[in-house]
Amino acid sequence: MGRTRVIIADDESIIRLDLREMMESLGYLVVGEAGDGTSAVNLARELKPDIVIMDIKMPGMDGIDAAKILTEEKIAPVLLLTAYSQRELVQRAKEAGVAGYVVKPFREQDLEPAIEVALSRFEEFKTLEQEVEDLKEALETRKLVDRAKGILMDIQGLSEAGAFRKIQKMSMDKRVPMKEIAKAILIAHEASIKDPEGEG
Repeated sequence: MGRTRVIIADDESIIRLDLREMMESLGYLVVGEAGDGTSAVNLARELKPDIVIMDIKMPGMDGIDAAKILTEEKIAPVLLLTAYSQRELVQRAKEAGVAGYVVKPFREQDLEPAIEVALSRFEEFKTLEQEVEDLKEALETRKLVDRAKGILMDIQGLSEAGAFRKIQKMSMDKRVPMKEIAKAILIAHEASIKDPEGEG
């Protein structure tokens, strides 16, 4: 595993400098810096860092709006730096999917645990999202296979188990997923209903 790649965004250059020094002494690799939200988003899209650490209050697009974009585009987790613990900002940060935040003034030892938590949260989020995708795919396959089984049972007088075995065997013989076999059966069946003369 290489070093964790970080982008820093703060409109105050002195804070960026402090942050860079802290990051580097903690063993992180600072790959880019930005002074406003829009630049931070563009930089993150280009450099694909492991994490973006940015201030909430910045000119133009603020840190929360920038965080929302980076989270929606699944680019990187965002750790927000804030001098404000106002409820309304905290609520907006939560809705934007921010992975964590650190209240200013912060010390070096505050940063590492916050970064590690943000990184692991983002990993969990990605894993969960993949599981949801896999489940959707499995559900879609099952629906298609069930419909194809029904057609085979009607047309060929097979039992449910027999129809399933037939689809399974075709899938193995042709080396294509069962979902594709089921789709082909459904398409062929629809074509034969539309054009009954073409049968045989």
